[in-house]
Amino acid sequence: MASLLSSLSSDTAVHLTTREALSGIFGSVSLACWIFLLVPQLIENYRNHSAEAISLSFIFVWFIGDICNLAGALWAGLVPVVIAIGVYFCIADGVLIGQCLYYSIVNKRREGKALLARQSSTAEDTEEEPLLRRTRTNSITIPGSGDRRRSSASGRRRMSAAAHDDHLAKILEESDASGTRLWFKNAMSVLAIFIIGAAGWALAYESGAWKPSPTSTDTEEEKMAAGAQILGYASAVAYLGARIPQIIKNAREKSCEGLSLLFFILSLMGNLTYGAGILFHSTEHDYVMKNLPWLIGSLGTMVEDVVIFAQFHMYAAEGKDREEEAIA
Repeated sequence: MASLLSSLSSDTAVHLTTREALSGIFGSVSLACWIFLLVPQLIENYRNHSAEAISLSFIFVWFIGDICNLAGALWAGLVPVVIAIGVYFCIADGVLIGQCLYYSIVNKRREGKALLARQSSTAEDTEEEPLLRRTRTNSITIPGSGDRRRSSASGRRRMSAAAHDDHLAKILEESDASGTRLWFKNAMSVLAIFIIGAAGWALAYESGAWKPSPTSTDTEEEKMAAGAQILGYASAVAYLGARIPQIIKNAREKSCEGLSLLFFILSLMGNLTYGAGILFHSTEHDYVMKNLPWLIGSLGTMVEDVVIFAQFHMYAAEGKDREEEAIA
């Protein structure tokens, strides 16, 4: 960071203040967070072949917030990059919603087929039972075949139980080793995204694609932003309300299994750097009030993200205790 700021002392950056540079850097880092935000959860769903851990209400309400955000950007006539990012958000939300619905339909069909198979197996056993008794009475079957059948079935049950125990042991080994490893991977991911965001801003500034925006606006622009501000408040309400169904779902199931921790880390980081980018740019009353909806939507949701982090820690500890009790 220091080396990046020191490079701004050249003639091309003589008019750029430290606050403007930090505002640009934090804004670019926030943009990088939003671009990569949904990728960890999409990967987590793909690995599990399930999206049951995610509350669909969470995603749908968030989608509504992104639509309001995009509509506000279009209404305000913001730069094409901002509008393009808004379109990307909506597309990414649609991909995540589509993935959740796909796995929900596929898993329900699989469960239905498994249920039918069990019912069919039970019906066949009931129909064959008198025939088996009759063959034993008439001594037509090969001697010992019934014993082999029973031993084969019991062997399959033992193999299934052994496989289950091996799987449980593997889970426990991974849970013991994944604590520091998971946090290290997440920390490296956050560091990489921060470097990408800062480097992206530096390139944009050196090429002249990024310039500090003025903090004061004329009356015409303020009138244009009035409708966008209403949509901004609507998006802030949606963002604040979106996480509540997910928090309730986690508390009801007492589990965060299937949720990507990095997804919420990037959300927290994106909201923090977004708010910092606005406040570093200016803390004048008119400017803050103009951006208040987006500040509420970004900084307000950080409290809910912290609650979800607490749920991750609490339910992971409880799950580990239950697994140890089951083995004992």
